[in-house]
Amino acid sequence: MSNDCLFCKIISGEIPSNKVYSDDHVYAFHDINPVAPTHVLVITRKHLSAVNDRSEEHEPLLGALMVAANRIVKQLDLEESGFRYVINTGSHGGQTVFHLHLHILGGRPLAWPPG
Repeated sequence: MSNDCLFCKIISGEIPSNKVYSDDHVYAFHDINPVAPTHVLVITRKHLSAVNDRSEEHEPLLGALMVAANRIVKQLDLEESGFRYVINTGSHGGQTVFHLHLHILGGRPLAWPPG
């Protein structure tokens, strides 16, 4: 946990959130500024600043992130209509909170290319 990290404060309950899912590895909640009808953030409980801030020891955590995202997609009934996972990394990648997180976007047709 990082004392000044927004997502660490959400995990600890210091900042409220609209929880969607929680387990030992991740915490998921609705984004407060959604860009799609369904916009959920799935964050790792362990503070990693970005997806490339990892080593082999983090392989189980990264797998747990994807498995949890798949569970959430099913829970939100997005499987049939489709959805998108996004992991922004670094300033050019659009990352604004430097704590590893995955966006689940769905509920409408999503254009390509993004951004």
